[in-house]
Amino acid sequence: MKKNLFLFVILLLASAGIFAQQAVYLARKSKVSFQSDAPLELIKASSTKLQGAIDVTKRTFAFSIPTDSFKGFNSPLQQEHFYENYIEAKAYPVSTFEGKIIEQVDLLNDGNYSVRAKGKLNIHGVEQERIIKVQLRISQGVIYAQTNFSVLLQDHNITIPKVVFQKIAEEIKVIVAVEFGKKQQ
Repeated sequence: MKKNLFLFVILLLASAGIFAQQAVYLARKSKVSFQSDAPLELIKASSTKLQGAIDVTKRTFAFSIPTDSFKGFNSPLQQEHFYENYIEAKAYPVSTFEGKIIEQVDLLNDGNYSVRAKGKLNIHGVEQERIIKVQLRISQGVIYAQTNFSVLLQDHNITIPKVVFQKIAEEIKVIVAVEFGKKQQ
């Protein structure tokens, strides 16, 4: 699975022309969390398995995360239901986001930047174009990115059975924090 995910990221980045540039920053540390705050239950889970890259010259990016890498559910059974019945991890093993930073910022200069990332968010095999606000902090050659956004389950054809409708929110809150370092040549 890890080999397939890494190969997917390499192919995704190569297709975007990212490796042709010298100014590629790779994700070194990451945390992706989600929260479902439904009337009868609060569900939280997170993953540190996000992989990705930013070409700071072109302002392009590509990210992927294994859908079966989330941990921290209220119970093992809840985690199993998430993987098998909702995100369908075997059928859709990877979620991705790829695109371009809209603002004309120089990502090689230290500072704090508020930018918008426009791209294709693919969850559960359904691709949606999204614009996501991201806070960037660049310091001594390291890029720190933070964002939070919502995902509507219906936008990605994820259905909630009536029996658990009060336990799973229709809108999922997502929080992402990533640290990038320059790709070693």
